[in-house]
Amino acid sequence: MTSALTLPSDGLPAASRLDAQPGTMPLPHGADEVLTGNIPGLIAVRRHLHAHPELSGQEFQTTALVAGRLTGLGLTPQLLPKGNGLFCDIVGEADGPLVAFRADLDALPLPDSKTVDYRSTVPGVCHACGHDVHTTVLLGLAPVLVRLAERGALPGRVRLIFQPAEETVPSGAPEVIAAGALDGVSSIFALHCAPQFPVGTVAVRSGPLTAASATLEVRVSGGGGHTARPHLAAHVVDLLGRVIVGLPGLLAHRMDPRRPVSLVWGAVSAGTAFNTIPADGAVRGTVRSLSREAWHEAGAVITNLVPDLLAGSGADIEVSYVEGFPPVINDHQATALIASAATRALGVDHVVEAPVSMGGEDFSFYLEQVPGAMIRLGITAPGVTDPPDTHQTGFDVDERAIECGVRVMAHTALAALADSGREPGNGTPR
Repeated sequence: MTSALTLPSDGLPAASRLDAQPGTMPLPHGADEVLTGNIPGLIAVRRHLHAHPELSGQEFQTTALVAGRLTGLGLTPQLLPKGNGLFCDIVGEADGPLVAFRADLDALPLPDSKTVDYRSTVPGVCHACGHDVHTTVLLGLAPVLVRLAERGALPGRVRLIFQPAEETVPSGAPEVIAAGALDGVSSIFALHCAPQFPVGTVAVRSGPLTAASATLEVRVSGGGGHTARPHLAAHVVDLLGRVIVGLPGLLAHRMDPRRPVSLVWGAVSAGTAFNTIPADGAVRGTVRSLSREAWHEAGAVITNLVPDLLAGSGADIEVSYVEGFPPVINDHQATALIASAATRALGVDHVVEAPVSMGGEDFSFYLEQVPGAMIRLGITAPGVTDPPDTHQTGFDVDERAIECGVRVMAHTALAALADSGREPGNGTPR
């Protein structure tokens, strides 16, 4: 990764700002001026990260950039054991509560199809999920909080977590937690880019926000043979077809309908010749549920169903069910807090309800330890009616979303530090 951070002349209208909305509140003690003055530099950082993406587990140069920016503010970032990822405290009142904010660093193994100056320079790797924006928002939050701390207006401590490997299984969140990043934390917050919402808007939801996810593979082997003599071989292609068609329905009938499970196949492989019964084959897919209990239960149910479905075939059967992320379940009080903070930051008409997503997000691991909430950050420019979704090669953002994200998180930090209704690490009222 190069060290130059320059703002390209083309692309989205990065230098423009959204009009202030009625009912919004400026950040106190000059923090608003710090934020607005940093916007051009933050856009340059985001574009640099977008042009130099790193895959999960390889975020060393991204981490170095983040560490350098934080060190330049007089802060002391703490690297994770592998050196990719870090967390860093900003201290106001040293004996006050500790609130955390999390961003993810990694990119996806996808090509970048955009024609912009900040297009990915790494073949087959792209920030197609907005993690470059998430990282930039937290980097923009840091100087705002430093200013508040210098003015004696930060009633506690804020921990910024820059996490590696959100896009893989196993993911980076458990590693961050094991490194002590949640020690003493009373609540945690995060945002995620959402192209379904316009820039200047955030979406919030209490309770389940994303689904638990697992990967499923069913492998069938039977020795193979000639298609002229199917009676002499286990018919692998036919057996995979039975699994593909039959298993989702059987699973749905075996699970509690109050906690439904979704099974969707994504890949199937078997054979290379039209006149040969292959010796083996496999089908792979994902299992998702908004219920943590159903997510666990589904693995045992599937493991029992597949052999019954293929009974009498004579084939060897292997079933692999690997749990990925639990569901993101936003804490009710934390959701109300960030919704109120977002209203002060953006205006009441710019805070809407987020739909439930069946996607997976490893922020869920943090929420199993401390109360908190994730919100959706609107990123779509006015007039764009069909923006590329996350995980698509043309994904991009209206960069005015960066200022919106920083502003919402700054108001959230102040509100969360002022909220004394919970014990650190405990989701119940005092």
